[in-house]
Amino acid sequence: MSQTNEFQPILLGSDINVYGMARSFHEEFGITSLALSASGLAPTKYSKIVEVQTHENFDHEETFIQVLRDFASKHKDSKKKYLLVACGDGYALLASKYREELSEFFEVPYIDYALYRQLENKPDFYNICEQYNLPYPKTVLVNPKSEIDTLVDELTFPYPMILKPGNSISYLDVHFEGQKKAFTIASNEEMKLMLHRCYEAGYPDEMIIQDFIPGGDENMRVLNAYVDKNHKVRMMCLGHPLLEDPSPKAIGNYVAILPDYNQQVYQQIQDFLEKIEYTGFANFDMKYDPRDGSYKLFEINLRQGRSSFYVTLNGYNLTRYLVADRINNEPFTETIYGKGSKLWLGVPKKVLLKYVNPSFKEEIRRFINSGNYGTTLFYSKDNSPKRYLLMKYAFHRYIGAFKTYFHK
Repeated sequence: MSQTNEFQPILLGSDINVYGMARSFHEEFGITSLALSASGLAPTKYSKIVEVQTHENFDHEETFIQVLRDFASKHKDSKKKYLLVACGDGYALLASKYREELSEFFEVPYIDYALYRQLENKPDFYNICEQYNLPYPKTVLVNPKSEIDTLVDELTFPYPMILKPGNSISYLDVHFEGQKKAFTIASNEEMKLMLHRCYEAGYPDEMIIQDFIPGGDENMRVLNAYVDKNHKVRMMCLGHPLLEDPSPKAIGNYVAILPDYNQQVYQQIQDFLEKIEYTGFANFDMKYDPRDGSYKLFEINLRQGRSSFYVTLNGYNLTRYLVADRINNEPFTETIYGKGSKLWLGVPKKVLLKYVNPSFKEEIRRFINSGNYGTTLFYSKDNSPKRYLLMKYAFHRYIGAFKTYFHK
């Protein structure tokens, strides 16, 4: 790598994704990140590697752009480069929407807003999958004007089925009894009930009903990639999630990831990203379907994933490729296809060993006993007593969450 120019990471948010990126910047470049957020969350509290500045309503469009305008005005004479890294869907959307204006002062590694809207909206994303021959689960769309009871009665694939929002951002603004990030639905009656509750609560967009792909969490795969400003994929790293958070509002959040490698998946996703002229971080969730041997895509997140520190943990520091591209203007030379050797943990070891599919326990113990594992939150260079106790408490809470919500 060439000499690194002077720069300052500006992280948007304050959650575990922010901490993972701050830690990645600190490990690779020894620098402290600045985080701008609507509120301060536990993962970044008492940290020495990220300074969190909170701004009320920063997650609202008008406040977001005004805060960044004010920041740019205040630092206009600085010789540093300021690198924006969104760590949540809402912030990534706003960074894309205001990309042209923000790019006058910041480095903004995000796609244009028109493409963003297509990819972020799951129904549109599945249409794009169709165009590029990417496998995805059989899908039926529901909208606020649908005759819900009739539509549900006419579904052709068997229960259980998956039900989830087509627009995850607008879904956050509605609240109803039994609400989950995603549902596994067992019957017609349950499907109708949840759809009626969702739309009666004011959700304005499409809901997605999907064929349930057989198998548990262990059939999931997650892929993080970095695509440079010339739309070349510089790095891809595949992970094999073993367990997900069972809490209703956190379903789908991975809490344990093994390293994985699949050149066919890498090539398929690389071709797709380069053909649509993507740029920035991308995160794909997919599931292996034993019925046809394919990996079916669930969604693309237009940012690095919340558990993406597994990539850095396995030797492919996320910030290395971003800085080489956006700060140092290093030319593309090759695509790195990740081959990892460490287990990433987001829960205590005993929780993983208790609830994971038993067929993986021996392999997990090998990783743990050899010391080839790590976490996002426990960082030896950022380990004050206050922070350590808070992170231990955060991990400990998973014991109760799994006891309450986990169902095999």
